[in-house]
Amino acid sequence: MAQRLNSTLEAVTDRICRRSEASRSAYLEQMRAAGRDGRHRAVLSCGNLAHGFAACPGGDKLALKDGDSINVGIVTAYNDMLSAHQPFERFPGIIKAALNEAGAVGQVAGGVPAMCDGVTQGQPGMELSLFSRDAIAMATAIALSHNMFDAVLCLGVCDKIVPGLLIGALRFGHLPVVFVPAGPMRSGLPNPEKARIRQLYAEGKVGRDALLDAESKSYHSPGTCTFYGTANSNQMLMEIMGLHVPGAAFINPDDPLRDVMTAEAARRAVAIVPGGAEPAPLAEIVDARAIVNAIVGLHATGGSTNHTIHLIAIARAAGLLVDWSDFHDLAGVTPLVCRVYPNGPADVNHFHAAGGLGFVIRELLDAGLLHEDVLTVSGRGLRHYASEPFESEAGVTWRPAVAQSANTDVVRPVAEPFSADGGLKVLDGDLGRAVIKISAVKPEHHLVEAPAIVFETQDDFIARFKAGELDRDFVAVLRFQGPRANGMPELHRLTPALGALQDRGFHVALVTDGRMSGASGKVPAAIHVSPEAALGGAIARVRDGDIVRVDVAAGRLTVFADGFAGRSPVIAPATVQTGMGRELFTGFRQLCGPAEEGALSIPGLAEAAAERTAETV
Repeated sequence: MAQRLNSTLEAVTDRICRRSEASRSAYLEQMRAAGRDGRHRAVLSCGNLAHGFAACPGGDKLALKDGDSINVGIVTAYNDMLSAHQPFERFPGIIKAALNEAGAVGQVAGGVPAMCDGVTQGQPGMELSLFSRDAIAMATAIALSHNMFDAVLCLGVCDKIVPGLLIGALRFGHLPVVFVPAGPMRSGLPNPEKARIRQLYAEGKVGRDALLDAESKSYHSPGTCTFYGTANSNQMLMEIMGLHVPGAAFINPDDPLRDVMTAEAARRAVAIVPGGAEPAPLAEIVDARAIVNAIVGLHATGGSTNHTIHLIAIARAAGLLVDWSDFHDLAGVTPLVCRVYPNGPADVNHFHAAGGLGFVIRELLDAGLLHEDVLTVSGRGLRHYASEPFESEAGVTWRPAVAQSANTDVVRPVAEPFSADGGLKVLDGDLGRAVIKISAVKPEHHLVEAPAIVFETQDDFIARFKAGELDRDFVAVLRFQGPRANGMPELHRLTPALGALQDRGFHVALVTDGRMSGASGKVPAAIHVSPEAALGGAIARVRDGDIVRVDVAAGRLTVFADGFAGRSPVIAPATVQTGMGRELFTGFRQLCGPAEEGALSIPGLAEAAAERTAETV
């Protein structure tokens, strides 16, 4: 049985509610006003409505013409280039059939772009990556702006797609919204072996043929890649926030249960429409308690640090003001109960088989580390999600999650965690604020003090590494990588090189105003440094040879250099802002807010920061 809520969980939730009182009230009033008009198709003119159902088959057209049927809008990230989204090709058919059986209609309202960081890592296109989230939010709004729908199904998986879909859907929060995942691919080459080959390639010890062979054996079929990065963290978050049908996250695309769960998502969308027996508008589901649950889930599972940006942006779309101190405080009381690559050798399939999210959610609920009294798409109470789905004659049935982990090397009970806290820390100091994740960093690397070597591109770092110029103790200070500078691309190419240097016995760390592919590797990485260099942040005053200390235990990021505070910041170098579509995102770069405010380029959401009350956290 659940214990009394953890006092820190309560305190952080209350703090978010107080901080957000004005913005949250305004948001809810906007959503409730949108919902008071009832079924919005009723306000469409005959010409509007005729356009809206012109392409429907005869039965669906009659149902919409009559005006009494529920119409569910499908917003999909389908494409057949990206493995994670290829399974969505079949989903609209499954969904429409299930809706028809339930006496409802389904329409594909629109598609959203689906950018895969796995393709663009280290390439110019990666500079569009963060902003693709906001473009996806806009595309979601465009799809739903037709005002034809009583409920929404969002089909998306990967890094920016789910946050973008949710940000956009929250602006239509008077409607119920169910998220529909596609599931991970079957396990291929073990992730540690893939990482080993990458590092050997970075050191020049194996050729490109060996590297490509390893990558192909890792990413080999439809479905999400199997490591626990941002994409799979997304699926965990949708589950623990009550936006999935329970247990949907990690069923493989080729498992017959996947189709059953997709049909069930359609049925739930019908069941929770306004005016029905179980109304569950999205605005009521995504409240402060749901956001806190999401942060706890992130810490407990060792999820991606990209969500120290995305969850803040999602919260702002719901009128909620969250910051890194909230993440830090919750990390301090949340045990790490999962080890999934890159925090351990297992992949998400191993995690799912060992007990999965149902086991984790029950453990956290019973320990008082999650809010149980929340609204979900499956009804009131997060306890619905402490379960596992199975096929039945009725379609799907749920059984309680397993009582014990099937593999304690992968997932453990709260009473026997891998570590007492979630491994995410906030660093404050001379350079501003940053976050660091130490789930996979050995204790002997929690303090690094060494001379700075300053870089302004990751290409410069890689070139100097290959030239043998970095075989020493140092702190790599990589700047002008923030959202205003170049769109904040992930600095994934640095991981193998830094890992190789650490393996050679050198004390190394990274300090950057950019992102670092989840930052969950074995090398300490202080990321998202704010203010960023392009805005004159202190990181723009660091010089080669300055002593930089990254101190996890003390939560400090310190520079030891004479006259540091009085130095003028380095002017941003000339960067390429054209080609690969980058010129189309000039406005995004100019409008983008800081990382701790969600790095949003949508002024209407970013302005919520101005409403934040002054307080000490």
